[in-house]
Amino acid sequence: MKAHLSLDTPLGALHLVAEVGALIGAWFDGQKHFPVADDWQSAGQEPVLQEAASQLGAFFTGRLTHFSLPLAPRGTDFQRQVWQALQQIPFGQTCSYGELARDLGKPSAVRAVAAANGRNPLSVIVPCHRVVGSNGALTGYAGGLERKAWLLALEQKGR
Repeated sequence: MKAHLSLDTPLGALHLVAEVGALIGAWFDGQKHFPVADDWQSAGQEPVLQEAASQLGAFFTGRLTHFSLPLAPRGTDFQRQVWQALQQIPFGQTCSYGELARDLGKPSAVRAVAAANGRNPLSVIVPCHRVVGSNGALTGYAGGLERKAWLLALEQKGR
């Protein structure tokens, strides 16, 4: 069974899910690719969920710029490579999908990188919101462009 904690944030409810002591998901209400929650149980005192909630609270109030949590996102090898690369984008900075594809050594895989980015199961914590179009435009965010803009503005203020 997976432990679940719903966290109130400035961007709406964020659902945190953990299994075997590691965070496997963080999804906003209404987010694309939100999984079916058939096997989620209330968290109680699940330590990783309590720590994630604490770190997210600090992030949303501008007191944290980097998360330090045990993560175990589920996905293909390629998706996990992309999600790992997302964690290297510094707080307050952005990169394009093309730059991310080049950094992964797959410059022709821009669409595949974008698709993997959109499937990121750890919103905010794995900062997929920091990826923008080649011209700097806000494009695609499974949680909605309004949330992406808000997150980027928060990070710009905190730089």
